[in-house]
Amino acid sequence: MRLRSLLAVAAVLVLELAAGAATDVLVGRDARTTVAVAVTVYSGQDLAVVRETRSVDLGTGESTLRFEDVAATLDPRSVVLRAADDPGTLSVLEQSYLFDLASPQALVERWVGRGVELVDTDQRLRTRITQATLLSTEAGNVYRIGDRIAVGHPGWLFLPPNGEEVFTRPTLRWQVANSGAGRRTLEASYAVTGLSWSADYAIVLAADETHADVSALAGVTNDSGTPYDDAAIVLVAGEVHRAAGPAPPAPVFAAKGRATSAAPETEPAPEAFAESYRYALERKTTLAEKETKQLPLLSVQGVTVGKRYEVTGDPSWYAQQVRDHDRRVPVAVVLTVADTEANRLGRDLPAGTVRVYQVDSSSAWQLVGEDRLRQTAKDETAEIALGQASDVVATRTQTDWRKLDIEPYQSESAYEVKLRNAKRAAVTVVVRQHIDGDWKVLESSQPSRKVDARTLAFDVPVPAGGEAELRYRNQVGQ
Repeated sequence: MRLRSLLAVAAVLVLELAAGAATDVLVGRDARTTVAVAVTVYSGQDLAVVRETRSVDLGTGESTLRFEDVAATLDPRSVVLRAADDPGTLSVLEQSYLFDLASPQALVERWVGRGVELVDTDQRLRTRITQATLLSTEAGNVYRIGDRIAVGHPGWLFLPPNGEEVFTRPTLRWQVANSGAGRRTLEASYAVTGLSWSADYAIVLAADETHADVSALAGVTNDSGTPYDDAAIVLVAGEVHRAAGPAPPAPVFAAKGRATSAAPETEPAPEAFAESYRYALERKTTLAEKETKQLPLLSVQGVTVGKRYEVTGDPSWYAQQVRDHDRRVPVAVVLTVADTEANRLGRDLPAGTVRVYQVDSSSAWQLVGEDRLRQTAKDETAEIALGQASDVVATRTQTDWRKLDIEPYQSESAYEVKLRNAKRAAVTVVVRQHIDGDWKVLESSQPSRKVDARTLAFDVPVPAGGEAELRYRNQVGQ
């Protein structure tokens, strides 16, 4: 019975669409020109700008245009229509975005408080129509039939025409005045949400752990409510400022399965654009609705990499006496990559996720670390956290602590850091300590350096299969 009700609603919908289309010039997807669609997607901002051209026959004077098959997440405040062939001969008088999509539930809700027809069919296929008023659609339909209230109905529900237009898809509509040729090429551009991209990097370490192959794919996700066929894709890496304001209407559209498509072979070169970087893909591609597609971005072999071992102390140690002795602390492992031309890079590296792999004894790639990479400019050094070391062990002990004064507060403390390296190669461990307030190093067994106002660091070499020790004393004031 519910299926028959939905079919009846659909039949009414078709009749209303046919009536509404009689006065509008429909410009559908099939009217797109060979220029097709251009989509510019911004990284990390859930933002894209769509530009498409469609051909249409217009008479001289005023007429109403209707563009169908536009994005469901379109921002109507960003829409611009222009004549690509002769801009001065077409004027936009008014512009509308119609986004109240026609689902069965949305249609029925429009008739609340209005008359409807309830249709019953008996076993002999005889039909009876009952006039009713739709009172509510909350948790089921409620009708008034004469002086009685009916909850639900097993038969069909007919919605008589009410003179309003019904739209099954997001639609742009313009009232235009044409003083040029009858055949026009129109370009519409608009911003949408639901389109985004980010870089996915794969770094494969060589056996010596000093070189690696670096590759990246741009993952473009289309969740905007419409497909983009044979589109020219431009990716922008960088953040553009956006004005605060009311969010554009977000209609509900049907969800479909998500697919991941194979990438073309051509890699785009970064092009400086305004304060960002632009990646124009040479090949056109189709972005299906609810699809994530990965496109090639970067592929470089033989990049020199470094590995840093790092111990970071707890800032609270300087403010109090620590009772734990021989306290073991984690040793973080950080992979460093110089983004320079001498290192076969020297280019913009868009923000994204970096996965680092190493080949094991069976020649299989094994994941050894994953991190987020911020956008990295030429001649910067990218740092990727891999995890914690197993063969480099550190223990940290507070060997002395005393309060020097109360107003202003001052204290003096001493520490011992023991490092043990079980690797076959020597390593250097960076011991960092964050300190609040005024501080100075009174003495240390290794050279110290002041990284910034709150950070003290020591570079401690540890021999292969050996140990090293760091002792230092600080004075801290508030």
